[in-house]
Amino acid sequence: MNKKILLLPLLAAFSVSAAAADTYVIEPTHTFANFEINHLGFSTSRGQFGGTSGTLHLDQAKKTGSVEVSFDLTQLNTGVPKLDEHLQGPDFFNVAQYPTATFKSSKFKFDGDALVAVDGELTLHGVTKPVSLEVTAFKCGEHPMTKKPHCGADAVTTIKRSDWGVSAYVPAVGDEVKLAIQVEADKQ
Repeated sequence: MNKKILLLPLLAAFSVSAAAADTYVIEPTHTFANFEINHLGFSTSRGQFGGTSGTLHLDQAKKTGSVEVSFDLTQLNTGVPKLDEHLQGPDFFNVAQYPTATFKSSKFKFDGDALVAVDGELTLHGVTKPVSLEVTAFKCGEHPMTKKPHCGADAVTTIKRSDWGVSAYVPAVGDEVKLAIQVEADKQ
């Protein structure tokens, strides 16, 4: 699917390799991967993957980290139940056999103090491929409601779904999938 599903790579932007790194747990009610795909050349179909879980390790001083995020594909939501069922079926995600998508980071890229990209691997439909997420927003600080340390990010990417074996109806239904990922995580 879209690299937006690679929202998981956004989490990768928080990757940390040092023992001094802070550990954050993904906040599932504020972490989603949204996707867009061309539908028969007539319109753009959109949807969202929820049901997230994962961990971020971050050492801001060293500009290092790691992230691993999983998305429950059985929670795919387009707002159209029949379309959701079709996308979850054997033509597309085949959630009976592949119920989750996972992103594991391999590298965080910074420009000065700004996190600008997260590289990693996306596993979808039983296939693992490299993905790079462009980080468009990133912030760590005190959460205004909980008063506890919190991080959040937005990231985008575009993938070719056929690279992951999800190729039904290509080219009528687009092969390129735009992914937009939003993630928030609470420090443990």
